[in-house]
Formats: sequence, structure tokens, C-alpha cells
Amino acid sequence: MAAMLGIPIATLRSWNQRYGLGPAHHRPGSHRHYTTSDVAMLSRMADLVRSGVSPAKAARVARAGADSLPELGNVAPVLAAAEQLRAADLLAEITAHLTCFGVVATWNRLCRPAFTDIVSRQHRGIDLIDVEHVLSWAITTGLHRAVPPAPDVAGLAPVLLACTAGEGHVLPLEVLRAALAEAGVPALLLGSAVPGIALADAIAKQARSPVVVLWSQSGRTAAAEPVPAGSGRLVRLLLAGPGWPAAPALPGGRRVGTLEEAISEISRLVRAGK
Repeated sequence: MAAMLGIPIATLRSWNQRYGLGPAHHRPGSHRHYTTSDVAMLSRMADLVRSGVSPAKAARVARAGADSLPELGNVAPVLAAAEQLRAADLLAEITAHLTCFGVVATWNRLCRPAFTDIVSRQHRGIDLIDVEHVLSWAITTGLHRAVPPAPDVAGLAPVLLACTAGEGHVLPLEVLRAALAEAGVPALLLGSAVPGIALADAIAKQARSPVVVLWSQSGRTAAAEPVPAGSGRLVRLLLAGPGWPAAPALPGGRRVGTLEEAISEISRLVRAGK
């Protein structure tokens, strides 16, 4: 079975012991007999893990059965619902993907391709602003429903997420907030167009030196000094979004280029203690 799935035997045993995937009636000392349903469930599990879904969530999805699951990466139903402004259907589709596959896989395999399709048609002169807005609404609402804020964890540095002053594109930070919550890292999203003085106030209210992530969609909103001097606390600053230059000149600021990179770097910093 391990050879068929292309996974190590140890992984197969771990899935059986941790998640109950595999022969249900195995007796110690005897051979395991994999039924057709066992094979289908384990194959689904392996496919989900390879696509980036966490093993725990993949196991829940695999046990639920393929008939009740959305198809990861099938953008057509999402685009159809968005273009027809069927908000309830669109929200149901987004929420089902988030529940089954998690934030990162849903964003990369479903949401980003949907936006790419819409933007490409806008460049050809097709006005789809209403479609773009209802899709953004559905993703934000689905994230709030499927991934509530993570509870505070003792010993972790606080995380603040904010758009720079004048920047209104907050959806990427909504996605990052939810992805961090799935990883067990609480984060406070301050929202769009956060003035520097408001950000400084939020930093000063933290019990420990925070990790601050600033989003800029365009060069126009990539502030030269997004955090005013004299905020009174050391800040570990991460710059996200295409508005920042590849080599930002901000002291102490590091650019993160992908959602996965941001999650990894934030997770490292909040546990570093310095």
C-alpha cells in the first residue's frame, strides 16, 4: 500500500495510528487487509497532503468521502457564482473549500486563479468591478466563518497586521490572519489605510515587542516611514505586497514575497523571543 501511494511505510502507519485511516479490524500479529474503501480513502489523503493540506485536516476530509467534497482548483463554479452575483452560492463554495482544504491551499488553488481570470478580462476592457468586489466579500466572510481568531498563546510575541496609510487592499492580510490562526499564531488585523500614528499607538499598547506586517499594493502607498520614530518599542518589521521595492531601504524592514514565506517568517519571529 505504501508503494502504491508513493509514501514511506512509517507515514502509512502514522496515518493509521493517528487518524484511523486504513484497515479497521486489524489484529496484532496478522496481515492488514486493505479494502477498496480503505484504498480510496488513503489515496485521497495522500493527494490532499501533496497539495499542501495539513495531515489532520486531510484526514477529516478523506474520511468524509469524495462525493461530499468540493474539487480543489475547480475555479468554474466560483467564477460563475461571482459573475451572476449569487452571493450565497459563492460564499458556500468558498467556505466549503476553506473547511476542507485550509486557507493556503484555497487561496493558492482557488481564489488567486479566480482573481487572475477576472483581472485578465478587465485588461481586455470587460468591466467586472462588481464581480471582483463580491468575490472579495465572499472570501473575507468565508475566512471569518471558517477560521475565527486564534486565542492568545503564552510566550508568543504579538503580531500586528496593517495596510499602510492610503492603502485599501486589505484582503491579503485577511488571508494571512486566517492562515496564521490555522498555524496556531494569533494576529491582530488593524485593517486598511492605517495612519502611522495609529500604528504607533497599537505598538505601544503591546506587552512585548511585536512583529508588524505592513501591506502595500502599489508604490504610491509604500511609505518611506510607515512607523513613526519614537514609538517607544522595538519592532520586527515585515513588508508584504507588490508596492515595496525588492530591496527596501527601511531600517530593520524585511520583505516577504509569498503567503508561505510570511507564515514561516512570522512563526519563527514570534517564537524567537528577541
